Amino acid sequence: MGATSEPTPRAALLAELLGTAFLVFLGTGAAVVDELAGGVIGHGGVAAAFGLVVVVLIYTFGDVSGAHLNPAVTLAFAAAGRFAWRRVPGYALAQVLGAVAGSGLLRLLFPGARTLGATLPAGTAGQAFVLEVVLTLLLMLVVLRVSTGAQEKGITAGLVVGALVALEALVAGPICGASMNPARSLAPALVNGQLQHLWVYLTAPVLGALLAVPLARAVQPPAAEPPAPLPSPPPAKRLSKISRAQGPSPRQNS
Repeated sequence: MGATSEPTPRAALLAELLGTAFLVFLGTGAAVVDELAGGVIGHGGVAAAFGLVVVVLIYTFGDVSGAHLNPAVTLAFAAAGRFAWRRVPGYALAQVLGAVAGSGLLRLLFPGARTLGATLPAGTAGQAFVLEVVLTLLLMLVVLRVSTGAQEKGITAGLVVGALVALEALVAGPICGASMNPARSLAPALVNGQLQHLWVYLTAPVLGALLAVPLARAVQPPAAEPPAPLPSPPPAKRLSKISRAQGPSPRQNS
């Protein structure tokens, strides 16, 4: 097989749009089906659905767009110097449009759903804010440590990031929703008209992701120093002008 070319910016934006659409459709869709089917999936099943779809999408789109699927992740990659700032608006727009498309399709399929899997705090907004900051900080710290550049690609990245998403959703989902993603929370809120507490899920993930950048730098092992160059061999001895001026010795001429 011939060598594959680098993905175009248009392909990367399409990958982010499709990836975020599938993330919202399958992740929040699990919550919608669980609600309508009387809890057959369960909280653990919903958490697993989010983790599994992240693994699948990283393997599918990681080498096309990096599989950010999250405006907070894109911002943090740019703040870490791994992603061009000029590309951030396009990525964020594609992610939001994809998320809205995923929620819109769920609304068409399940018009009787109450929340469409929206993230809402079970306690106070302040508690949810702190939880979302901490959860996204840990998520972004792991992403920065297992990714290459701004690419979430490979066995390590896919499994580790997906497992962490499922773990955080399992532990914190009943309390704050465990969004960690502004696009994931914005879409069902817009489609369903539930805008209360939306500020928590737009600001806390961004703050947590940006706080992870200096922490990732702090734990980064120092770069290995290049080996010292080997000493150059001594220059060859040059004949003096006198020796060059002298002819062959008398014994050589005799």
